[in-house]
Amino acid sequence: MLSLVAGLVLGAAGMGAAWAMSADSNSPAAGGTPAADARAACEALDGFDAGKYTEKGSGGEIALNRYAAAGALSASAAAGDAKYKELAQAIRRSQDRHAQVFEFDATVKKDLDQAREICRGL
Repeated sequence: MLSLVAGLVLGAAGMGAAWAMSADSNSPAAGGTPAADARAACEALDGFDAGKYTEKGSGGEIALNRYAAAGALSASAAAGDAKYKELAQAIRRSQDRHAQVFEFDATVKKDLDQAREICRGL
């Protein structure tokens, strides 16, 4: 079961990254810089609704992909500039915990709240 979830998360991360990279060139994330990746991660996180994560259909797909994209893009930003490491770590902690408990418990929400607070400061 854990392998299935890990496969889904990795697949979603790939899909989310592809989705984010296919944004039109006038979007703020199109700069290809760590700052642009961080802004795109925050935008994906801003549009993420944990309540829709388990929905069937497009609502669930959107939530899954936005959560994965936030993780992939924040990791890219942190790889390019260490000042985004805290953002990437907060999102990764939330994703790792979610993969362990299969729900958005208080710990997952706390890490998501921390990531959103970091985003407000960018």
